[in-house]
Amino acid sequence: MIKRRNTLPVQVGNVTIGGTAPISVQTMSTVSPADTAKAIADAQRLAGFGAEIIRFAVPDMAAAKGLKDVVAASPVPIVADIHFDYRLALASVDSGVQALRINPGNIGGDDKVVQVVDKVRPKNIPIRIGINSGSLPADILAAYGGHPTAEGMVEGALRHIRILERMDYPNMVISLKSSQVPLMIEAYERLAEQVPYALHLGVTEAGLIREGSIKSAIGIGTLLYEGIGDTIRVSLTDDPAEEIKAGQTILSSLGLREFGPTLVSCPTCGRTQVQLISLAKQVEEALKEIQKPLHVAVMGCVVNGPGEAREADFGIAGGNGKGIVFSHGEVLRTVPEDQLVATLLEEIKKSL
Repeated sequence: MIKRRNTLPVQVGNVTIGGTAPISVQTMSTVSPADTAKAIADAQRLAGFGAEIIRFAVPDMAAAKGLKDVVAASPVPIVADIHFDYRLALASVDSGVQALRINPGNIGGDDKVVQVVDKVRPKNIPIRIGINSGSLPADILAAYGGHPTAEGMVEGALRHIRILERMDYPNMVISLKSSQVPLMIEAYERLAEQVPYALHLGVTEAGLIREGSIKSAIGIGTLLYEGIGDTIRVSLTDDPAEEIKAGQTILSSLGLREFGPTLVSCPTCGRTQVQLISLAKQVEEALKEIQKPLHVAVMGCVVNGPGEAREADFGIAGGNGKGIVFSHGEVLRTVPEDQLVATLLEEIKKSL
């Protein structure tokens, strides 16, 4: 059992981040809120895939004002991502966003930060702040040898944190992202020892889906296993829906959340006498229709099959052109290979 770090909870709409709340899965839309109809459609689409919080970039006033209709139509909370212009943050709050992502150090002087905090304080709207290894202030880079370090990242984050603390506004979530996985892990570990705030985990600029998912699983998964982290985003150069799927898989792999069925399938080898890869892909696709948490095994032979049969809710194990369908360690039927998937699904649906 993973023992999570105790953090100060914040409320993003109807989603709690921190405290004892479940670790939430976020993503970021690729659509500008200025294109309101497309932004609404994208928010609804991503929520359908399981996004629990959706962030939108707000590069101009048209986007900030367009958020009003997006927030009204979205089934999940919306975060406005603001850089450089504090007025966009003010307008986004007027549009009803449930959280802001800003860096207090880059939206103007302290007087501008005061205006933003004064705007969000009546509604207790959380502010996500933080640092990326690629955007450290020049003086911090110089102090740590001219390149990003975990110590420098923590120092940069603490600068932003102290600004809000001086304004008596602890309603914040912190991120410390890097594209370098070891650096990201160390930075979060160091900061977690120093502040009580909820942490947003992510490997920034992780890359395309294969490499990005692996890097994110290592970075985010390591920290979650250590009990660090309250909300996550897997940053991929792909459809944001893939970020959601990867985030859910990371959480379910650690036993922290359940998102429908979990598929276990063995690697192929010379003992396999059925088209295992094809069977596993067919089962994976069919399970998308099922929401109930289930443990489903697709095994290629009798070596691992019996063991998985005892652990799985349902499964199949292949033989020579045929296979067995089992449930909770008991063989239900033996059927030809071309009937395995259909029979498995038939048995699963009986249990729903």
